[in-house]
Parts: sequence; structure tokens; C-alpha cells
Amino acid sequence: MLLEVRDLHVEFRTRDGIAHAVNGVSYSVEAGETLAVLGESGSGKSVTAQAVMGILDVPPGRITGGRILFRGQDLLKLKGEERRRIRGAEMAMIFQDALSALNPVLSVGDQLGEMFVVHRGMSRKDARARAVELMDRVRIPAAAQRVRDYPHQFSGGMRQRIMIAMALALEPALVIADEPTTALDVTVQAQVMDLLADLQREYRMGLTLITHDLGVVADVADKIAVMYAGRIVESAPVHDIYKAPAHPYTRGLLDSIPRLDRKGRELYAIKGLPPSLMAVPAGCSFNPRCPMAQDVCRTDEPPLYEVDQQRGSACHFWRECLHGRRG
Repeated sequence: MLLEVRDLHVEFRTRDGIAHAVNGVSYSVEAGETLAVLGESGSGKSVTAQAVMGILDVPPGRITGGRILFRGQDLLKLKGEERRRIRGAEMAMIFQDALSALNPVLSVGDQLGEMFVVHRGMSRKDARARAVELMDRVRIPAAAQRVRDYPHQFSGGMRQRIMIAMALALEPALVIADEPTTALDVTVQAQVMDLLADLQREYRMGLTLITHDLGVVADVADKIAVMYAGRIVESAPVHDIYKAPAHPYTRGLLDSIPRLDRKGRELYAIKGLPPSLMAVPAGCSFNPRCPMAQDVCRTDEPPLYEVDQQRGSACHFWRECLHGRRG
């Protein structure tokens, strides 16, 4: 197993109280596999990724429980320098806002080349040559001429390609892509996702794709973990999720995707808002918004029921949801 997250808990201590951002999250990623982590903003997706990468802001963030196993080694037991050696060289992250993530006063060639200078001991000249190769690999036109350009001189889609190149510079075994298509138009989104899929096949890397858009991952993910209020509420192979969701929240996300066969109909929206992580409702955290909620949902927190060997659902009424009944 390449990556295994077991019962991870993360909290943030603030003046207003303790926000339980991640509450017992468990998932795994194998080499060459793509896991899509889905959910609305505030569900804990990015915090989980930051904990895995070791870039969580501490304080106010704090990991209070769980294990993060990378190739069998618990990353939470490593010292800072040991963790930094793994980060970048063996696991890397693509951030959602490329303009903010890139340094505006350094050329993209310098930023790409820095990886080889620091981790491989290359000269600046050789590192610049590798930067050009990487830019070519992620299909940036005229890479040899543009390697000296600055981030603001590139379009949003091209900046995202540079972020992908930076993440793949040292050929890591695992890449975490946090909303890599945010703020890009639909055509560019498709190009970026196709590029990620091609590079993943070439390098046989594990990929964790964080997004709120089920439509983005349909053709690239192998399995999906749906998060809500810091928990995974459904996990399943991608085709099972699309065919028949086993949790009302997943069904709501699917129903909110625009579809050609529903042209002219009002677009479905899940009622209400996600709960505050400092005041998560008793029982099932989704119960205030759930069309299937009953009394047990307001008192008893559902475990992740085993739907089958590859699938779990944190819903007391997962059977009814699986068969399309809304209660």
C-alpha cells in the first residue's frame, strides 16, 4: 500500500472554541490509483491533505489522533527534517490557486529548477535545462523561451500546468491535487485533467484528487471518498457511486450536476448549509439537510456501514438510498 490514512483527527483551537475539522478519516491509495475526495467547502478535504503532507498550520491546527502510513512508515512519528526529505521528493502537492502558490518575483524556471538544486544538488545551469524539459512535458508552448517569464505572464491554465510540473519534478510516488481546476473554464479544466491522467499513467504515481465537483472526476478517478463535516460519509469505486449512491449527501451532489437530459428543469440544490465544525449536530451531521432523516438520525451517529467489500456508507438508511427511495 502506498498511502494509508487511519482514523485521522485534526482540530483547530480558536478563541471561539474548538473546530473539529477532521473526525476519524480513513482511506488508502495504491500506486497508479486515483482517489477523489469530494465534498463542499469546509468538509475537511484540504485539512486532511495538509495533514498528510505535513504542512498543517500548527498552531492553531493540531493532529489529535490517527496514523498516516506512507509505504508502511508512520509519517506522524518522523522528525521535521525526515518529513521534509519525503515532501517533494516522494510526495508532492498541487495547490488550487497557482498565482498565490508561485513566487511572483522569481521566474518559473528558477522556481522549477530550485527543486533540482536543493534535492539533487544540480548546478543552476543543469537545473534550468531540466525546468525546460518539465515545461515541455506539461505542454507549455515555446518552453525554452518562456522559462525566464514570471508567473503573471502566464494564463491561469498555463500557471496550473507549471504547478503540475513543479509537483512532478522529482517524480514522486504520490501527488495530492487540491482543487486543481478551480477558476478555470470548462475547456481548460478538461485539458488539465487529461494531462494529470496522462502523467499518472506514465509515472505510475498514486493520485489524490480533492474537489467539490463530481463532474470533474467521472473519467479519471478509480474510487471516491465523499466527506461531510470532517467525516467520510461514503466510499466506493467510482462507477458504483455514479450508478447508485448509498448516502443522501452523495445523491444530492449527483443531482446538482447539470445534465443535458434535464434541459429546462430547475437545477437541484441541497437545502441549507454545512454545519459549523464547532457545533456539529448530534447524530448524523447531515440530518438537518437530509430528505430521509428520521428520529434515529438526530440521536445516533451512524458508523460507516459495510455495503459490500469495496463500499461503505455512514447512513442508517443506506439500503433505501441505494435503491432510490428518499424516505
